[in-house]
Amino acid sequence: MGDSVSGLATPPDTMTDTKAKIVEIFTDGACSGNPGPGGYGSLLRYGDVTKEISGCALETTNNRMEMMAVIEALRQLKRPCRVTLYTDSKYVMQGMTEWVSGWIRRNWINSQKKPVLNRDLWEKILELSKAHQIEWKWVQGHAGHPENERCDRLARNAMKKCKKAFNRRNAGV
Repeated sequence: MGDSVSGLATPPDTMTDTKAKIVEIFTDGACSGNPGPGGYGSLLRYGDVTKEISGCALETTNNRMEMMAVIEALRQLKRPCRVTLYTDSKYVMQGMTEWVSGWIRRNWINSQKKPVLNRDLWEKILELSKAHQIEWKWVQGHAGHPENERCDRLARNAMKKCKKAFNRRNAGV
């Protein structure tokens, strides 16, 4: 059957086989306040196999959670893959497809001559992307796209769990 992409079966020659299936990744982030507690959710699909992941942070921004959804999804891939990555974040989409090469050329300075925000996460996405062929696709958020809606629920549920843990810890429970 081939090797495993963290539970997702892949053929041995994923990158070179033109008929090879593509790993689809759907991502979303959420934040309560900006900054504030936030969560991310990702759905990975290879053929009939689906894997969902989520996580949270207590003090973060929506953009950071959108980026963490991508990072944590890419971390699930254990070998080079062809990937179609769907995001509802224009920040992530444009960052990876339009802006990042200019940021690198300008030593991580943006067009307003200021340091690029979230550089640590951009560098992590770049590092994790190197092994893969990624096609970036933007989808309209909150527009009924089933996988995007699922990722939104995963992100919001993770954010709620993080808030509850924080509240219990601060209440001494």
